[in-house]
Amino acid sequence: MIEAKNIHKFYGDLEVLKGVSLSIKKGEIVAIVGPSGAGKTTLLQILGTLDKPHLNKTSTLSINTTDLLNLKDKNLSKFRNKHIGFIFQFHQLLPEFTALENVCIPAYIGGQQKKETEVKAKELLSFLGLSERMNHKPNELSGGEQQRVAVARALINNPDVIFADEPSGNLDSASAKNLHELFFELRNKFNQTFVIVTHNSELANMADRKLEMKDGLIVAKTKLSNLHSNQS
Repeated sequence: MIEAKNIHKFYGDLEVLKGVSLSIKKGEIVAIVGPSGAGKTTLLQILGTLDKPHLNKTSTLSINTTDLLNLKDKNLSKFRNKHIGFIFQFHQLLPEFTALENVCIPAYIGGQQKKETEVKAKELLSFLGLSERMNHKPNELSGGEQQRVAVARALINNPDVIFADEPSGNLDSASAKNLHELFFELRNKFNQTFVIVTHNSELANMADRKLEMKDGLIVAKTKLSNLHSNQS
């Protein structure tokens, strides 16, 4: 589902990614772990098309067989909007809009109809336990509630894959545990693929696989046995 080969990234003279290759299956939850500075977030941003690698003749990156490295910026933006969802540590909700409006924004960008989008957004927020909080603005929501709004926003366009960068890093332990459980519930319900950068060992060990990065390379790959695996 996601195929990356020989991904390099430089910032000036600093080589942050040194030829990373990986393969991720549909419906799989993969955790990327490692010390700060290992290149985890840089890799996630490149996989999610938010950043571009430095190309050489053997570099490839595809999602659902679509060659992402040869798409023009406009087509790449369309692909990202339709097929990819993002969850960030600090939510990145727009403060002037309600929870419902924040969730709807990616669908509006994608040209979806307002009425249909609002119905879908309300369904998602209800599924995430926020039916009573839809018309509240971010500053009226708890950290855990804001993060669940961000999850709903990531799901609104039915993406094939969701990239999450330290999604529970700004949450208390109870909210973090609820969010972790939610990822697996969503995967089992919608068969979506999750790629999660995390320092949270509990979340990492719940994943189907754990990729450990160090100094710009994947140095270990661990297949995990857990009770959350999709049985389909």
